[in-house]
Amino acid sequence: MPIPVIIDCDPGTDDAVALLLAFASPELSVLAVTVAGGNAGLHRTLPNALALTALAASPIPVHAGADRPLLGRFAGEPGVHGDDGLGGVELPPGGAPAPGLAADVIRDLLRSAAEPVTLIGIGPATNLAVALTTEPALAAKVARIVLMSGAWAEGNVTPAAEFNAWSDPEALSILLDAGRPVVFATLELTALALVTPARIAAWRALGTGHCLQAACDIQASVPPSPRLGGQGAPLHDPCAVAWLIRPDLFTARPCSVRVDLGPGPSRGRTLIDRWGRTGAPLNATVLESLDADGFFALLGQRLANLP
Repeated sequence: MPIPVIIDCDPGTDDAVALLLAFASPELSVLAVTVAGGNAGLHRTLPNALALTALAASPIPVHAGADRPLLGRFAGEPGVHGDDGLGGVELPPGGAPAPGLAADVIRDLLRSAAEPVTLIGIGPATNLAVALTTEPALAAKVARIVLMSGAWAEGNVTPAAEFNAWSDPEALSILLDAGRPVVFATLELTALALVTPARIAAWRALGTGHCLQAACDIQASVPPSPRLGGQGAPLHDPCAVAWLIRPDLFTARPCSVRVDLGPGPSRGRTLIDRWGRTGAPLNATVLESLDADGFFALLGQRLANLP
């Protein structure tokens, strides 16, 4: 049976591929897409999500969410995603967002769900945290929370912190305290999902569909990562979706995870105890390795099946 999921995102070049992968995967039943600011402002991320959904001819509703974190404000990543969030790749505009704010929609869907729902968070965790902190009993309707977030070593937005965790660390901490299984695709994992020119060329050879070619164009716009030696760009967010579809492509480890909420240079750092040094309870599963060739083959196959 397909896994019922809600996808919370901030498109974003890598979110774009993650959404298309989810739309193309019969293993998932996507109940809704909810959108926050993050990689770009909400005035960009929401139209991007709507455009991607329309491009895939998907009937899944898209809902507007938080335009700021629980504290402060979002700061985008135009150096990675461009000013528009999709690297300057123009897509046909989508329709209007569905009624209802993201946190309200998430609560409504959880209340009415016939079976527990998996929450996929591939942006700042604000919408998910607001939903669960305003009605904590609904956590019982959550099967698991799968996040692209965090790092056990170096960050990518500060020396200490990964972008999604840093964008709203209080929200991430709320999810960790919700009492449900949490799965992390961290920077160390997503570094193994390296988009190179050769991999983009291999995707282009699979067909001429609008979604496949848009994914190729969007990924070609992302500058190579100096952090990874300039060989390519990590494809972060699809890792969280792919784990639900093909967990056999990954290895994982139970860990204790907490988030630095203090001010200063360590804010947003995820303290991931992979070796049990603290003796703290194991409150998360951390994905550690990836069959990259299998991952990119899966992506190419699914993207090629879209319009």
